[in-house]
Amino acid sequence: MFNLNQNSKGVKMKKVFVFAVVSLFFVTTAFAAPFAPTTMTLEAPASIQYAFDGGTLEIPVTVTGTPANMVFCVFTKDQGESVENAVSGFLGWHTVNKIDTAIYIGTNISMAVGSDVITWDGMDADGNAVPEGDYYYYLFAYDNQNFKVPVIDGTVADLGGWDVNNFVTHDFEGNPLPQPIVYMAAQNLTPEEGAPSASQNDEGPVSRRRWVIGNDPADATLLETTGMISYTQHAKLQPSPYESDMFFVLCTTNTPSASVRKYNWVPNGMGELQTDWGEDGMVNYNMSSGVGWWAQLQGFEYIGDDTLMGTNTDHSGESFEAELVLVDALEGLESRRIDLSEWWIDLEDGENNGQQASGPNQFAFVDGNLVMGAHSTCMNQMIAPMAGEDPEEWNRWINSNGDYVGDHNYEETAANPWVCNDYMVGPYKYHMGMDSNLFSVFPCYDMGAVSFGLYAPDGTGIGYFAYSGETANLKRDSQFIDYGSMYDGIYTDNDSAGEGADGFFYVAQDSFKGIITSGVGVADAAPAAFEVAQNSPNPFNPTTTISFTLANAGTVSVDVYNVAGQNVDTIVNEFLDSGSHSVVWDASDFSAGVYFYTVKGSDFSKTMKMTLIK
Repeated sequence: MFNLNQNSKGVKMKKVFVFAVVSLFFVTTAFAAPFAPTTMTLEAPASIQYAFDGGTLEIPVTVTGTPANMVFCVFTKDQGESVENAVSGFLGWHTVNKIDTAIYIGTNISMAVGSDVITWDGMDADGNAVPEGDYYYYLFAYDNQNFKVPVIDGTVADLGGWDVNNFVTHDFEGNPLPQPIVYMAAQNLTPEEGAPSASQNDEGPVSRRRWVIGNDPADATLLETTGMISYTQHAKLQPSPYESDMFFVLCTTNTPSASVRKYNWVPNGMGELQTDWGEDGMVNYNMSSGVGWWAQLQGFEYIGDDTLMGTNTDHSGESFEAELVLVDALEGLESRRIDLSEWWIDLEDGENNGQQASGPNQFAFVDGNLVMGAHSTCMNQMIAPMAGEDPEEWNRWINSNGDYVGDHNYEETAANPWVCNDYMVGPYKYHMGMDSNLFSVFPCYDMGAVSFGLYAPDGTGIGYFAYSGETANLKRDSQFIDYGSMYDGIYTDNDSAGEGADGFFYVAQDSFKGIITSGVGVADAAPAAFEVAQNSPNPFNPTTTISFTLANAGTVSVDVYNVAGQNVDTIVNEFLDSGSHSVVWDASDFSAGVYFYTVKGSDFSKTMKMTLIK
């Protein structure tokens, strides 16, 4: 997810703007039949005590919205600094550095809407008793009972081939957008329309699209496009974090190089190259691979601190290098490179009927963490790219062949046993997604009737999972929107349904992080994080209680918005101490319907949905 609230703290420019598409939202939703999904919410104790005496711990969990297929995990707590590039597992598949790690991952739990309990016997993954102390517990859940819900009808727009879609969830002041915006990849232009040829020898116009999520999925008049010039349709777009209706793109050229370019967004017209940025509107950098489809760039992110990040990789085995290329977004200059060759180049794989190079070419960036993958390899990795220039500082986890989740050539019948970089076998992991608790997913084509593979926050492979009605056909995308909005969930294709199933689809999803402790009175200690609970009761008439926890004292506001994004009431706007707080909203003077409440401080914000009935 591209979250401007997370990424804008390092902005140097004094003048900032709010996306023009925010105003577009207010115009379009007044007349459209909206996409309004049923979201999933998990509620559980922020802190729960356990004696670690061999007894059964019962954790009350409430699921609202949709049924849940749930996984329960237990992790160490605040032990990450003592972990330094620890390698473990069969074939050394798992490396972790400076993060807390999983000690137990449970099996799937099916939960209906309502309240229930999940249990844990205090044992780790090997069946040994876990010592008493403090631990994190996680819940990850998604709806595997209901069919995908269309966000954009296939007659309006497809996902855009193999390209990544970029979500914008906050404005430049850190305020959550009532409706997120998705920037989609190229339309399927033809050479006759001037599109680049397959040989990449000629430049031509490529179209990019944007859509306000919540619009009528079937209203094609609400789809907005703009054009740019590229040598390939595989040009990746990132909205500018500084200026309204400006964007950056990364594309290959007709030489062994890449080009970061800056354009303005011209609604339903051709964008204009901003020649006052970089060198005539571009930052060009050399690539180690030759020209061809294997060098088409599919990884491009804004990672905060005025930094854009591209790649110098290929996923077919031609290169001896795998690098991330960092570009100063203000100055338009390359700033430094991060060398990933140690993990993404394997000469032995190249000698054993695989490829020596594999990427990465797929990214997801959340809270300073970047998870990476590529469809032609078993390799996945998470780094903190701005944590320092030494791999000992920025590496977080590595998942390679050995744990069967995302692995290549693990079958006993494999022609190339345990070769990781192999373009000819599945799973083909075309995209990466990561939620706010750092669970990451990849779509997994060529693995049968499953939809995605799931990694825990430390990269531990949890397993493969299926959406309702899944088949063995093509899967291309699974990404998250996760910022406390009425649109939180997984966004995916529906290609596996076959002919005529193009479009953009939604699946309800949520995750939760809490603490298991042997301590006494921990729940009354200073809170470790900002949290907002679901209002109670919900639905309600006419009053409801909104509860939240502050890690630090400060000025806090609690505002209520209607479905048009208008602020209809301010419940609180004052200085509050750290700890737990509850406020009551009296909606006697308001009409029935869906509302949103936002709890906001100087460095945090969360929005939740509530329903007033009369």
